[in-house]
Amino acid sequence: MRSPERSSGRDDANPRRLLVVGGGAVGSFLGTLLALAGHDVTLVRPFGPGHGTGPIALVGPDGARQSVVVHRVLRVEDAEAPDLILVGVKMPMLRDALAPTLRWPRVPTLTVQNGIGAEEIAAELRPDAPRLAASLTAPIELTPSDEVHWLGRGGIGLAAVNDAAAPLVGELVADFQRAGLRAAELLVAESMKWSKLLANLMANATGAILDMDAAAIYRDRRLFAVEKAQLREALAVMDRQGLRPAALPRAAVPWVARAVRLPSWLVRPILTRVVGGARGSKLPSLRLQMQSLGSAAASEPTEAVWMNGAVARFGRELGVATPVNARLAELVEDVAAHPDRREWFRRNPERLLAELAEPTERPDSTVPSGRP
Repeated sequence: MRSPERSSGRDDANPRRLLVVGGGAVGSFLGTLLALAGHDVTLVRPFGPGHGTGPIALVGPDGARQSVVVHRVLRVEDAEAPDLILVGVKMPMLRDALAPTLRWPRVPTLTVQNGIGAEEIAAELRPDAPRLAASLTAPIELTPSDEVHWLGRGGIGLAAVNDAAAPLVGELVADFQRAGLRAAELLVAESMKWSKLLANLMANATGAILDMDAAAIYRDRRLFAVEKAQLREALAVMDRQGLRPAALPRAAVPWVARAVRLPSWLVRPILTRVVGGARGSKLPSLRLQMQSLGSAAASEPTEAVWMNGAVARFGRELGVATPVNARLAELVEDVAAHPDRREWFRRNPERLLAELAEPTERPDSTVPSGRP
């Protein structure tokens, strides 16, 4: 049973005006928490119930419900000049989301995207701004009734991308902690982002291709071998860059990094339980995107380009072999673009395993010969 609704006013002695670009689940969640911490928050959200000023509700893992007032606008151009810009859109939309913020070129900017590359895009478009990166480990959903549901414990890691942002990290950590989210400062943004990538890779591409649950994938010893291979490739790319797996709030990434180097018979039962409960009831992001497509073809790249695709891209540049990640990235884009391929792979591990055994260089074709 949920507790009675609680309203929160500002309790921060120095409230800031925060602009959250992207009023989906991530942006609404972090914006709501920062409003609960006492800041004046505006969500740029070209959808949802109404615009203007009104309450937004956060329902916690224990059912506790908090309500706080935020502003909503349709466009960045409709917002007042902010003290901090938080960008919560998915990677394929990041460049377009940042473009209208160029009217405030020196305002600190926080990127919260999954995958690798957000900070480089922000540096390119906003070179004069203090820049921060965040990795969110809390599973969340935004309901049609404009409630943000926090589905599991999780937390957030924050790191300065450039020196100008360093003084802001501790303040944001304190803000999130005051609002009830576990938060930690990490010293190396690249290690943080690659460590979150390791967590994002787990049963994500395979789950999207096969439309299978994470625990079922890890219970299959053949698919578990694929999972181990993609993680070990990513770790090899990290090692070549001199990056070490970092512990994120409530995400034991260094332990997972050690576990995938151990014999499968020893770690598969443990990791099956871990990956089965890591995201609460929320589906992995790539599988969620596939299900949202229904019978349609995707009109834009998936986040796999910046996840498995990033591992493959860095591997090519650094001379590290990453055949599993390269092929998984290709296959996710394939099934996203072609509904018939989604049906071909659905719940059929043998077909995925056969594809992974084939060479990664293949002639252009929407559907390989002999397949639907």
